[in-house]
Amino acid sequence: MAGRTIGIIMIVFAVVLVVVMTGFLLAGTLTQGKAVTPAAFMLCDGPTILLALVIAGAGIYMLLSGKKEQAEQIEVEKEKLILNMIDTRGKIKISEVAIEMNITANQVSFYIYDLVGKKLFTGYVDWKGGTLQSIEASKIPEHNCPNCGGQVELAGKGVVKCPYCGSEIFLK
Repeated sequence: MAGRTIGIIMIVFAVVLVVVMTGFLLAGTLTQGKAVTPAAFMLCDGPTILLALVIAGAGIYMLLSGKKEQAEQIEVEKEKLILNMIDTRGKIKISEVAIEMNITANQVSFYIYDLVGKKLFTGYVDWKGGTLQSIEASKIPEHNCPNCGGQVELAGKGVVKCPYCGSEIFLK
């Protein structure tokens, strides 16, 4: 948010700088009664315009990076909301998360995998049943699925999968 604000301020400052310096140049020539020659304009206003272009360019960069920063912050807030839903309810259906957040179930899955990758979510996902459950890693039986009791298999780094019900258990 700060990047956008600074970018807008820089762009406005650059425009005001050019307008003010051009106004001074024109006011000086009007009082003398002479027309502004291109050489005089370039000597007086040229450096100002160059400086204003640099400031405006930096302002545009800040504005665009501020928009990117804002979009990333929105994604972080969505992930925090999902974690809070799981933590407060203990168990929640993916469809409920999707409806409450006004996103698709695929987007919820994307956020869950992102949270797992960041090591922020531990628990398990029953993809067939469509539920998310937050449980501490110490409460997960080493060889049995907490959803159906079947024998689980290592599916990846920090991931155990039940071949029977499709639940995935994410460990820290």
